[in-house]
Amino acid sequence: MGKEELNGGKSKRSKNPLDPEEFRRQGHKVIDFLADYYLNVADYPVRSNSQPGDLRRLLPDHAPISGEPFDAILRDIQSFIVPGLTHWMSPNYFAYFPSSGSTAGFLGEVLSSGFNVVGFNWLSSPAATELETLVMDWLAKALGLPESFLFSGGGGGVLQGTTCEAILCTMLAAREKTLRKIGTHRVADLVVYASDQAHSAFQKAARIAGVQPENYRTLPTTRADLFSLSPDLLRRTISKDMEAGLVPFFVCATVGTTSSTAVDPIKALCEVANERNLWLHVDAAYAGSSCVCPEFRHYFSGVEGASSLSLNAHKWLLTNLDCCCLWVKDPSALTAALSTDPEFLKNEASESKKVVDYKDWQVALSRRFRAMKLWLVLRTHGITGLQSILRSHVAMAERFRCLVAGDRRFEVVVPRTFAMVCFRLRPAAGLSSEETNELNRRLLEGLNESGRACMSHAVVGGDYVIRLAVGATLTEQRHVDSAWRLVQQLADALLGAAIINGR
Repeated sequence: MGKEELNGGKSKRSKNPLDPEEFRRQGHKVIDFLADYYLNVADYPVRSNSQPGDLRRLLPDHAPISGEPFDAILRDIQSFIVPGLTHWMSPNYFAYFPSSGSTAGFLGEVLSSGFNVVGFNWLSSPAATELETLVMDWLAKALGLPESFLFSGGGGGVLQGTTCEAILCTMLAAREKTLRKIGTHRVADLVVYASDQAHSAFQKAARIAGVQPENYRTLPTTRADLFSLSPDLLRRTISKDMEAGLVPFFVCATVGTTSSTAVDPIKALCEVANERNLWLHVDAAYAGSSCVCPEFRHYFSGVEGASSLSLNAHKWLLTNLDCCCLWVKDPSALTAALSTDPEFLKNEASESKKVVDYKDWQVALSRRFRAMKLWLVLRTHGITGLQSILRSHVAMAERFRCLVAGDRRFEVVVPRTFAMVCFRLRPAAGLSSEETNELNRRLLEGLNESGRACMSHAVVGGDYVIRLAVGATLTEQRHVDSAWRLVQQLADALLGAAIINGR
């Protein structure tokens, strides 16, 4: 009977799954649902109190045989899904690094999903490819990156999903470039370098790229150097490895580490890497966005000596997840490592070499139209709008730092560089380092269990520290002040209990 079925003697045509009017009706409901969510998100416990398996116990163990009304599904989202979320969009969310978002970023994501193009090469959607090349040049200029990272300067940018993908792709490019010179039989001799503060994405990329685990060099950092990677130590370690017959090929430097937002000395590290013809990648996942503000651009000093650089626009640039911006000075190095040329994708435009085929700049073949949301963000807010928002976050973090510094029970563990503060309760008389760490761990757990704020931790120089990262789009100064009052209240209770217990 095709699309028609008998129903009570009448012919009934089944509705198309993408019926425009139904799409309009349900779409309005989703927008209203999310608008109400943003309006009330501050009232939810920031970190979910769910226990493992809660959702499976609430929902059926099989899919429905017949379709259900959309209104019923929305009710279940409110009843079952929302309580199980940690609310990253809450103004009281200060953990990890923020998952940035905005109306422009959200609507760009909607447009991208609505067009639903699969932009693996230029021909598959020319506008998707060309918009991406355009916005990557726009953003590079806004950050003050050298011309060599722009398409107009022989380089170019690509939107990946996350930093993990960006580091992996650049490491594969560096590996391919090196093995073409020394032979693939020496793959087990390849060595990679980063500080002990580098993101775990570095080691994951090395593992996938086939680097032997014993050839990962995570070089120690010190409090005296503010946990940045020492160029002298890097140079000595590279020389030692070369003397041992190994092949150094990749360095990952960081601008804004996860633990403490430490900044590696990019210029000096590039000099070391270039002495030995190593690929140096700058991971600026969090802090790179700050360089739209001229006062932060000195952290990129010397970046012209790097081979590649990446940042996550979804962390601090109002662009909804996922949107990792990667620039390379030599796109041919990426394509040499990642390109494929199956018959079914051959076309005149690609063979002309006059277009970009982004499938050859990433691991996957298919790719989303991420450029749409970044374009909307840049056009909606402009550079001055983005600067204003980032500066407000930095100012809020600085106020929090001052509040911490004004309470003698606490200490700021490392200088505030961007919009994150690392702090802890000071060691009290008679408390060991381990006991002080445990006290701070209990303080953090009390914060998160309260539901009134959410923060995360790091271990820096052996000290357990609490991290407050300002960057959620809805956060205002009053939320930061409220978080500090909560910290003080819980500290009062913890320290009082410690005194009663003789500690």
